[in-house]
Amino acid sequence: MVKHSPRSQKGQARVQELVVVAFADDMEQARDYETLLKNNDIPAIIREQRDDSSDKERVAVLVPEEFVDEAHVVIESQDAYDDFYDFALDEQDDSDLGAEFFDDDF
Repeated sequence: MVKHSPRSQKGQARVQELVVVAFADDMEQARDYETLLKNNDIPAIIREQRDDSSDKERVAVLVPEEFVDEAHVVIESQDAYDDFYDFALDEQDDSDLGAEFFDDDF
């Protein structure tokens, strides 16, 4: 009987399980999420998936399972910032319209 030496963990590449952290509306949004995550030191990849129920393509953003919580925080923070920015621009546009209306009356 031949004895095999035990393999060290250092020599083996560890396969990480990837999980979906977001579905993007299109490839551009998925790339934005991927860049955002990578800028925050979170490895991320993009995969197109077919939704069998609607026959539509969806774009998934995946990260290693150990980064899932951090990735959610980063994406949600960015989405909240984007929402605030959109709201601020809408308010500015509305106030500009009002200012023009009142300037013409005086």
